Amino acid sequence: MTNLPHIVVLDDFEKALQRLADWSAITARAHVDVHHEPLRGAALIEALSAADVLVLMRDRTPLTALLLQQLPRLRYVVFTGTRNNTLDAGALAARGIPVSHTRWGPSKDATAELTWALILAASKRLEAALGMMRGGGWRDGKPLAPVLRGARLGLIGLGEIGARVAAIGRAFGMEIACWSPHMTEARAAQHGALFLPLDDLLATSQVVSVHLVASAATRHLINAARLAQMRSDALLVNTSRASLIDTDALVAALARGRPAMAALDVFDEEPLPSAHPLRALPNVVLTPHLGFVAEPVIAQFARDVVECLDAWLAGAPRVRELGPEA
Repeated sequence: MTNLPHIVVLDDFEKALQRLADWSAITARAHVDVHHEPLRGAALIEALSAADVLVLMRDRTPLTALLLQQLPRLRYVVFTGTRNNTLDAGALAARGIPVSHTRWGPSKDATAELTWALILAASKRLEAALGMMRGGGWRDGKPLAPVLRGARLGLIGLGEIGARVAAIGRAFGMEIACWSPHMTEARAAQHGALFLPLDDLLATSQVVSVHLVASAATRHLINAARLAQMRSDALLVNTSRASLIDTDALVAALARGRPAMAALDVFDEEPLPSAHPLRALPNVVLTPHLGFVAEPVIAQFARDVVECLDAWLAGAPRVRELGPEA
């Protein structure tokens, strides 16, 4: 039994990967350790030191070249989803370590729904209202909620998630505007949207929602100067990646009241530190990175992880292996 391969699963915060798939064929042929809390530093190295296989839940723990140097036994990596920008594919390829991934399941739908939950919670001031009701109150005389019908929804990114968010915005009777680095007027029109320069979109939209892929080129796209362009009654929503917005600049901008509110599901450091200044701001709605976290999505992840591990343990062709261009 001591010669069985050692599989380590990181960051299963939801405690769902083993609940939502049958792992019996895997545990019969390998040691499996599942970690439900984030590990960093020495604790991470200790947990991975004997790993032959590493399963990553999304990009919650970066797999860097430096970390790989400390994992001499590692022979195979599986990550959930189809993209992981914190995984050093070059370093893995240099070691000859193959990488497989899962399918997404309905994660795009889940994220679009969460985006609208944040938009509605923030614009309708639901957090304050729920607190008043739980505390025995009723009304507090503060500014009333806006109506979204007729307002402009500015989408930064109009891919699979942005397009879903746009469709719901149209159903609410909102005017849809969009911008992305490669957007065209024709493509925007296909989604019933007006293509605007980014500065114009920020200056005229009552709700701005971010849906771009994070990259070096898009890091801190929304910076202090661009935040200052936003309307004083605007709501900024981010369910994409934290790096798209300069968090320090956002904290300062929210303290000044421009934009009026933010609703965030993603953060530079996750879990968000308990003393982070975002937690103390009254004009921000925060959720703990729930965009893709839904039962059918994690169930797809779980089944596909088991499929990948089963093939590897059997010496069969690897499932959904990343190509050399990854």
